Amino acid sequence: MIRVAVIDDEPLARSGVIARLATMPDLQVVAEYENGDDALHGIAEIQPELIFIDIDMPGKSGLDVLAELPLHRRPMAILLTAYANFALRAFELNVIDYLLKPIDEDRLLESIERARNALPYRLKSTSSDLEVNYLETLTVRIGNRIVLVSTDDVSWIAADGDYVTLYVGSKQYLLRDPIHKLIQKIDPTKFIRIHRSTIVRIDLVSELRNLNNRDALIRLSDGTPLRVSRTYIDNLLLVLQRVRCCVIT
Repeated sequence: MIRVAVIDDEPLARSGVIARLATMPDLQVVAEYENGDDALHGIAEIQPELIFIDIDMPGKSGLDVLAELPLHRRPMAILLTAYANFALRAFELNVIDYLLKPIDEDRLLESIERARNALPYRLKSTSSDLEVNYLETLTVRIGNRIVLVSTDDVSWIAADGDYVTLYVGSKQYLLRDPIHKLIQKIDPTKFIRIHRSTIVRIDLVSELRNLNNRDALIRLSDGTPLRVSRTYIDNLLLVLQRVRCCVIT
């Protein structure tokens, strides 16, 4: 569950965002604030993982609030604004995304998906005592046999209904586990979702080519081409820039 706070000096704007978030079962709105000062104190106390925050508010702006929060206490932020002329400072503060008012439904969903994708990395970097036991071996049943597949041997994973296909060298294994559950069980520093139906091992990405429709095409070290949807491209670029494991064109 991602804990969310909504900050906007306009009551209708706050209630509109909260109403939309209420339809998403993995998001819980835990607080709302109408000004930057209240938000600054409330965020420090409640510590939500994600905030939707208006930039243009009386007193402290949304960017001021983010700047005053210590980095290790700064939640993921999606900015709400009527203008798009703040990008440089916003991205210096590591915001997830920004939404122009009036908020488009598709863009809202895209922003939330970015937050979902980024959450494991934020948790890992801001909580040194957070320990999660990710699967190192995947158990695959083949007839009356059980095959143990090391995650270190998996190149990429494709969704197949309530199953996924594990690509291990020249072999393929069918695992009964939906992709949205499996991605939570494997190490996010080793694997990343690039499409609603695809997960790849990060260190095997050797090339990324941007496409005209904001999608992208990656190539693994064995030559396998895979498509990256625009929902996941920003998070993938962030990860690849950190590990510098591929050529980006």
